[in-house]
Amino acid sequence: SKCNIIVTERGECIVIFGGQDIGIDLGTATILVYVKGKGIVLREPSVVAIDKNTNQVLAVGQEARKMLGRTPGNIVALRPLCCISCRCKKGISN
Repeated sequence: SKCNIIVTERGECIVIFGGQDIGIDLGTATILVYVKGKGIVLREPSVVAIDKNTNQVLAVGQEARKMLGRTPGNIVALRPLCCISCRCKKGISN
């Protein structure tokens, strides 16, 4: 299928597939959402905070980033795409 690559003023690359009007960049540090004609409409850190006891998502994006290194034992704040990337490089499947 056809895809277009858009580079923002900040040098961020966003891939838009199939001539659609929306593009999503699942970066390891930041998630970007681009809408044709509007530019970037969402820029959030790629961070999620999860309660390990209940597996409930407590926060995402900027709110979860503020929790990095500041959570009690039952809550973990992490960058899931970084974890996936590291696991792939190490050959870990789950």
